[in-house]
Amino acid sequence: GTIHLFRKSQRSLVGKLTHEFRLVAADRRSWKILLFGAINLICIGFLLMWCSSTNSIALTAYTYLTIFDLFSLITCLISYWVMMKKPSPVYSFGFERFEVLAVFASTVLAQLGALFILKESAERFLEQPEIHTGRLLVGTFVALFFNLFTMLSIRNKPFAYVSEAASTSWLQEHVADLSRSICGIIPGLSSIFLPRMNPFVLIDIAGALALCITYMLIEINNYFAVDTASAIAIALMTFGTMYPMSVYSGKVLLQTTPPHVIGQLDKLLREVSTLDGVLEVRNEHFWTLGFGTLAGSVHVRIRRDANEQMVLAHVTNRLYTLVSTLTVQIFKDDWIRPTLSSVPIANNILNLSDHHIIPMPSLKAADSLNPVTSTPAKPSSPPPEFSFNTPGKNVNPVILLNTQTRPYGLGFNHGSVPYSSVLSQGSGVPGTGATQGFRTGFTNVPSRYGTNARGQPRP
Repeated sequence: GTIHLFRKSQRSLVGKLTHEFRLVAADRRSWKILLFGAINLICIGFLLMWCSSTNSIALTAYTYLTIFDLFSLITCLISYWVMMKKPSPVYSFGFERFEVLAVFASTVLAQLGALFILKESAERFLEQPEIHTGRLLVGTFVALFFNLFTMLSIRNKPFAYVSEAASTSWLQEHVADLSRSICGIIPGLSSIFLPRMNPFVLIDIAGALALCITYMLIEINNYFAVDTASAIAIALMTFGTMYPMSVYSGKVLLQTTPPHVIGQLDKLLREVSTLDGVLEVRNEHFWTLGFGTLAGSVHVRIRRDANEQMVLAHVTNRLYTLVSTLTVQIFKDDWIRPTLSSVPIANNILNLSDHHIIPMPSLKAADSLNPVTSTPAKPSSPPPEFSFNTPGKNVNPVILLNTQTRPYGLGFNHGSVPYSSVLSQGSGVPGTGATQGFRTGFTNVPSRYGTNARGQPRP
């Protein structure tokens, strides 16, 4: 084949982003989002100019909500990109966590903007500047119209899921209490006010209402401090609305188990533990992979006679109703019968009725033995147990009396040893050396044991 001396350099980060953007732009569903994004940039430019001309920090705080709409449009594009991408060896679980990260980054940036407004408002309380109301009301209605039109026209799947799954903000709770009071007077409005209101629509309406009050008070009484108070109110509403979403998306990034599915998971695990052949379910771990996607892994110990494939099918069938990405490891019971010995034993040793000779292990070469103690000589080891005048030293091996002919002995002459000769050599305790690895003390034959078939000494 062709030899390329100079390889092409890897694509830069900007090139990769451009390639992925072209991949998303090829889908017609993303054209609408790109159009709204372009209009959003134009609207943000006009609002920032009007904030500078009016010197209103409340309008600046409300403009940050329009900037947040731009982040939500980018998140929607990322959601479309995630649906187009397939799992890769690097991202084996897919790319769903990218949209979780986009939601977390958007909400955190909105909270940082709210903190910036709070800091500027604290400085303005010390020296309140004059507020011009010429374009204050116009900027308010332009921002309100665009924010509502964007939220209601584009279905943002990640933010829609987070707004429903996350805990309610303090603004939603107060509005819900007010809605119950109104519905108690006019029951026909229960279908409109009682359901959980969209937090983004709610904060857009509440911010516009605060700016309208600011405009009226400044026009009537020239009360410029109300602009700073409105900015603080909008910043607090923004922070209170985005904080629960940040917490929820952050828990997803930390791979925690959602609290609302813990009870269902425990019920399914109890059902799995009662299946035929299942002995134990352990090392279970379940976490949220993306919005509405639960992943998990579990180890199942089964009986030795159970069918692995059958148990795997039943376990997967039970857990797949709740866990879409599941890894099940099946292993059989590791119980093993205890054995008395790890080496085979000769039949002649087990037959004690006709073989009364104390069994002797195979001995090493004579050059590695100490003729005094019959134990391996190790220069670095401590002295052997029977190296001093202890019971068992210089005692002939004890051979029990048996008059039958034994063709399979260890090579020693059969017969009885006078008991007095045993006592004359030292301690007369038979078999003392056998308990310590069959060590005996031979005095007459220090280095050679037994004879061969021809009567010659065995080396």
